[in-house]
Order: sequence, then structure tokens, then C-alpha cells
Amino acid sequence: MSDLIAIIPAPRELVRGEGYWTPADPAGEAVRSVVENLPDEEYRIDVTRDGARLSGGSDQALRHAEQTFAQLIGPNGVPVVNIVDSPRFEWRGLMLDVVRHFMPKEFVLRVIDALELHRMNRLHLHLTDDQGWRVQIDAYPRLTEVGAWRPETMIGKMSHGQTEFTYDGKPHGGFYTKDDLREIVEYAEQRGITVVPEIDLPGHMQAAIAAYPELGNHPGKQIGVRQVWGISEDVLNVNDSTVEFVRTVLREVLEIFPGPYIHLGGDECPANQWRESPAAQAKQAELGLTDATQLQGWFTAQVSTVLAEDGRRLVGWDEMVETDCPKDAVIMAWRGADRGEIAAKAGHDVVMAAHESVYFDYYQADPETEPLAIGHFTPLEKVYDFDVIPAGLTPEESSRIIGTQCQVWTEYMEDEQHVGYMLFPRMSAFAERAWGSPKTSYDEFVERLRVHLPRVTALGINHRPLD
Repeated sequence: MSDLIAIIPAPRELVRGEGYWTPADPAGEAVRSVVENLPDEEYRIDVTRDGARLSGGSDQALRHAEQTFAQLIGPNGVPVVNIVDSPRFEWRGLMLDVVRHFMPKEFVLRVIDALELHRMNRLHLHLTDDQGWRVQIDAYPRLTEVGAWRPETMIGKMSHGQTEFTYDGKPHGGFYTKDDLREIVEYAEQRGITVVPEIDLPGHMQAAIAAYPELGNHPGKQIGVRQVWGISEDVLNVNDSTVEFVRTVLREVLEIFPGPYIHLGGDECPANQWRESPAAQAKQAELGLTDATQLQGWFTAQVSTVLAEDGRRLVGWDEMVETDCPKDAVIMAWRGADRGEIAAKAGHDVVMAAHESVYFDYYQADPETEPLAIGHFTPLEKVYDFDVIPAGLTPEESSRIIGTQCQVWTEYMEDEQHVGYMLFPRMSAFAERAWGSPKTSYDEFVERLRVHLPRVTALGINHRPLD
């Protein structure tokens, strides 16, 4: 085992030589350089018995070299190796839901450390939903004064069609100030990671409507922040004033997050209230739309102009493809590989986020022995066997699959310990597929993983023990 080179994600090419380099301080004595004769994303590590050189085609590539080199250092020194490596996919991401259960800023920073360790480059923060609003907006202070807090939370597993609930009687909430988020963004940027904020709309907006009832379709009715999971019928109305509300919110979000991508959700938006609302029906008639569901595409187009004006790019869940969304929108295919195929064939850049393979709120083993989860079954081996590019695409269509992302939805994860347990070791397997590591046997991967998991622990993040 001491001779094992346990790098995760595994590099594209690794040739082992004889012996070790054994300086007193390998990290300090290795030579580093950014060189012009390598592609931007490529790095190389050359270790002889006399020294080590790390080369990258860019600062970012050199960061990746640093992570790989750190994993080479062992009790015997640094093995003599030649490594040539670069990522297969542009987008290698994790979505962290901080709404259903709020996660402290310090934990988010540790998650960024874990992304860096695994050479991933996107942190998608799900900041708003029915159960809470987690981002400070100066123009609308009640979003966090009211929308960031719920008086209690349901207990136990939610079943389809359930109408009676038991609650824990404990207030839950929290939010990130703008300074908190700027710190997160800067911390990530220093590690080559782009933070992608999500303001989910026009559905999943009950917390915002609880704060400002005039945003809803029943403005005379005061509702609360949602205390159960599932999909709320309370969606934004389609009034011009609500469009302007969202634009104002997005302008403040753009000031916090300088990255090129802004996620506007677009998933699970029931149209029932629009069908019943005289104002929404009048807007539908004015626009010449044949069904209330089409109002979602119109609404998204109105608010996303703010992104285009600032040179940002819209990202949305795969339902957006069905709402006549902007053609340059990046689509996250979550409902299955077939949704990624549909989006790619429609000309969209696509991030594969299929729930059946990379939703880490699913069980990892027998539900009788595991912490409560939403359901389904995604063991470690299934993640390792995940194919990013769906079958049935032409080479041109395949080129529109720009990457992949795993998701951690936190309905049933009350704290950082539980999130870590659900995230690892599955994210380590996911990182291999996102990077494009050569696929070895699952047993070989697990052998490397046994050496690797203490590195996750050293970051202060919990993980599920290997079976």
C-alpha cells in the first residue's frame, strides 16, 4: 500500500519511474512555472531522484498541478513520475442547497477547499426557495428580515399527497450578508473556482412572497415561509412591478458575484395560480399566449435582460427548454440524460446533472441503516460508472455538453456533518468523471479512495465510511 500512487481525480497520463525524490520539504523545493508551449488547461509534473518541476499552461493549470503534486507526497518521499494532465470538461461543479437548511459561511469555505482538492471549478449556491431566502438585498430588507426564517420545520419523511405534518417547534433560518458572499467569492476565486448564484424563479418563491405579499397572485393574503418540503403553488405574479422587483434583486446579485454565470432556476413552476388570476389571464391575452404555462418563458425573458446588459449568461434547469428561453442559456439537465439530449439538440450548452446518478441527497445503502434521505438509491459505484455524455448525440451535439455537476439538496440534512456524510465519498467518484480520468476497475478506485479520504477529513469535512 505504501507504494500506491493515490491521486483523485486520477491524471490522464502517469508514467512511474524507479525510486523517490526525498528532500526535506518537497512542496517548498519543487520548481514551478507557467509556460507558453502548453495549452491553457494542461499541466505537467516531472519528478526525478534529483528534483521536481511543475509546469502549467496557465495559472489555473499550475493550481491543478499543485493539487496533484500534494497527493504524490508520501512517507517515502515523492515517487519518480511523469504526469501529463488536463480536464476533459469545462464545467466541473457542485450545487449546494443552503436554503432548506442554512449552512454557515465557514462550512461553505471548507466545501470550496474540497472542490479545489478534487480539481473542480464551479460552486453553484442555491440561495432562494420556498423555505428561505439567504442573500442580503438592500432594496428589499424584508427578504432576509422575514424570508430568511421559518418558525418550525416538518419532522420525518414527506410522502406524496401528504397533508398532515408533525413539526419540530424550532425556528430555523439565517442568511449571508453581502460581505459574507464577497468573502466566499474571493476565497473561491483564489482557488480557481467560480461561484454561480441561483435566484430560483418564478416558482420556488414562497419565502419572497411571505416577505412581500404584493409579489404573489393573492396579494391580500399573508402567507408564511414554507415549513414543509415539496413544490409550493405560490409563484410570482406577472405584473410589471414584480418584473421590476426581480430586476432590482438581480442587479444587486450581479454586484456581489462577478462570475459570468447567473442561475435563474426555472424548475417546477405550477401555473395554477396564473390560470385563476384575472391579472395573469389579461397578461396572457395581451401577449397572445395560448396557455398560462407560457407566461414563465415571457417572465424569464423580461428579467434576464439584466444579465444580458451586464454581459452575464443565464443558466437554468432543464424545464427552461420548454419555456422558449434565450438560445444562449446554459441548461442543467436534472430530470435525466434524455433531457440533456433534448437541450443539446436544441442548440444549448448543457451541464449534465441527472438526478439518477449525481443527486447526493439519495440513499447510499439500505435505508434501514442510513440517515433519512429523500429516497432512491445512488451508491458509490453507480457514481463512479456515470457517463457524462448521453448516448444518441452526434459529435457536434456532444460538444455542447460542457460539463457536469453533482447536487446536494438539504431537505433532510440538518447540519454540516450530515452534508459531508452524503457528499463524500461520492463526490470523489464524481470528480473522476467530471475531470475525465481514465476509467479503471472500481476496486482500483476504492483502493485509491482509502488513501484519499483522510485528505477530506483533514479539511474538516465529514464523510461516510467505506463499506
